[in-house]
Amino acid sequence: MSFLSAYSWINIRFLLDGLLVTLQVAIVSIVLSFLIGGILGTLRFMKIPIISNIVMVIVDVIRNLPLLLIIFFTYFALPKIGIQFSIFWSAVVAMTIFESAMLSEIIRAGLVAVPKGQMEAGRSTGLSYLATLYYIIFPQSIKLMLPPLVSQFISLIRDTSLAVIISLPELTHNAKIIYAQEPTAVLPMFVAMAAIYFVVCYSLSVFSKRLERKWAV
Repeated sequence: MSFLSAYSWINIRFLLDGLLVTLQVAIVSIVLSFLIGGILGTLRFMKIPIISNIVMVIVDVIRNLPLLLIIFFTYFALPKIGIQFSIFWSAVVAMTIFESAMLSEIIRAGLVAVPKGQMEAGRSTGLSYLATLYYIIFPQSIKLMLPPLVSQFISLIRDTSLAVIISLPELTHNAKIIYAQEPTAVLPMFVAMAAIYFVVCYSLSVFSKRLERKWAV
């Protein structure tokens, strides 16, 4: 098989099917982890006695664990205690757990970066603490959070390839199947994967920069 013949329509379609699963896992994980990470980051920022400390410990533990270990845990360990997910949802749960911890730190740092005077100004107008947080602090902090948030989301897209270990039919898994059946397709498949990941991640990076410039106006 020649280099170009490895890019038959059947193989390309199989790779695109894998890409679709990759994006599905990434999008669902991004949405869930942003919501959960937002709550955790806000709780740490608010410095609620005991609760904030508990959240800090949980976040620090998760951030220092390999994502691969968390994937193994959700797929192999949780069923032992009666909690079982499909391959797709095992990957999503693992990604969400890991990314929530990462995003919570980004969100907390973004909130902390807003000058303290903004909170005092909001409270002086009669707004409650939560209202000030929602209407004044969050809108300003999101501009600071955007670059690291997008960087983390891009990392998440790449990290979905780790789910190949539990046979999630994502991009890397499908490429592996192709070159397992056609050994001469190893190099073409790696080139294809590199190109696809680059296009997806670079497009997201360009979009974030445009969004950042728009908000800066």
